[in-house]
Amino acid sequence: MGITPLRYIKDVARALPRPHSLRPHNNWMALSPLAVFLAVYLVSSIVAGDFYKVPVVSAFIIAAIYAISISHGGGSLERRVATFSEGAGNKNVLLMIWIFVLAGAFASTAKQIGAIDATVNLTTSIMPGSLLLAGMFVAACLVSMAVGTSVGTIAALMPIASGLAESSGLEISLLAAAITGGAFFGDNLSFISDTTIAATRTQGCSMSEKFKANFSIALPAALIACAIYVLMGSEAVAVQSGSVDIVKVVPYLAVIVMAVSGINVMVVLFAGIIINGVIGFVCGDFGWVDYLVSIGNGVASMGDLIIVTMLAGGVMEMIRYNGGIDFAVERLTARIKGRRGAQFAIGALVGLANVCTANNTIAIISTGGIAKNVTEKYGLRPRRTASILDTFSCIVQGILPYGAQLLMASALAGVGTISIIRYLFYPYLLFICACAAIVFFSGKKA
Repeated sequence: MGITPLRYIKDVARALPRPHSLRPHNNWMALSPLAVFLAVYLVSSIVAGDFYKVPVVSAFIIAAIYAISISHGGGSLERRVATFSEGAGNKNVLLMIWIFVLAGAFASTAKQIGAIDATVNLTTSIMPGSLLLAGMFVAACLVSMAVGTSVGTIAALMPIASGLAESSGLEISLLAAAITGGAFFGDNLSFISDTTIAATRTQGCSMSEKFKANFSIALPAALIACAIYVLMGSEAVAVQSGSVDIVKVVPYLAVIVMAVSGINVMVVLFAGIIINGVIGFVCGDFGWVDYLVSIGNGVASMGDLIIVTMLAGGVMEMIRYNGGIDFAVERLTARIKGRRGAQFAIGALVGLANVCTANNTIAIISTGGIAKNVTEKYGLRPRRTASILDTFSCIVQGILPYGAQLLMASALAGVGTISIIRYLFYPYLLFICACAAIVFFSGKKA
């Protein structure tokens, strides 16, 4: 997800659970909590006739209860709950929660002082309405490429989407999807992204080699996605931009500049909250108490997102603890045939691990060793394997309704994750381009 550098990667690797003697369900049963979640969420939504009516948190609560109940080999109920809690309170989960808290506070205080309206007016005054959608996609691509984090990019740009939707007539879900897709483009390619670091470190290749292999796959997908957004955005109504209060634009400009400079995303968001406060006090937008209320409201708006993140962390920990990922790895690597088959197996392996962990960095670290063995056995280039690991984990993470990126985008845009997923053209196109690269360019020099 592109949050921290190499030290974070090493910490995550050390924190991954080791094989345990009490893993009784070394079969499909270990993966069944994920199936329960998907079944409850999807079936209930179909029955209700509305994919936005069923709360994700409710489906995860049922999946969590089920995961704990089937893990009899994990010891007493108290021990099983403790294992679940270790996943829910994992430092990587908590790191995401702190980012959510700060993002909520920043978005709320920025809205309170009129920063969103000012930024929207500035954007619409310099960009034709027909290009707003594609422009936001390109902006997200560039920002995430420089920042190396999809989460940070979404936190910085998503609050603007609501204002643009109101002023241009574009659907908010469409704008949210364009920003989210662009955020994954940069996260997948950036030299400072933790997924890039994890993929290259596990495969023993340089970042430049991996970038070249990755770029030839990601660029066509991004160009096609941009063209689609241009066509879809051409129907936007003429944008009437209001007066631009340049002072109110400072918070977003400062956040983007600091992020591009490589400053930690939490420091960036905290600084943004302070800047919002200073501008709000000076311009008379609020007093001290109103400022605190605005921060509190922003944090409270992230409540469901925080709970879902913790429940997801607990469920995924139970799947790992019971050997679900180990079993999946064993099955996926058992029938590999040829170089193409090896590459598809690596992609499926990291993709499934991503589904079970909802974290593309951890998925890469978890499967990197096995992928390296497959690479050596079938004569693949390490750069190709590193590219496949990063690309397929990015694809899966990009469409997970319970992934951190979509949950944050949903919370900040005020729409359901499913409504965003249907317009996420970039991950789908990236999958097509990645499969085409494996099928047609699997020679020795690949």
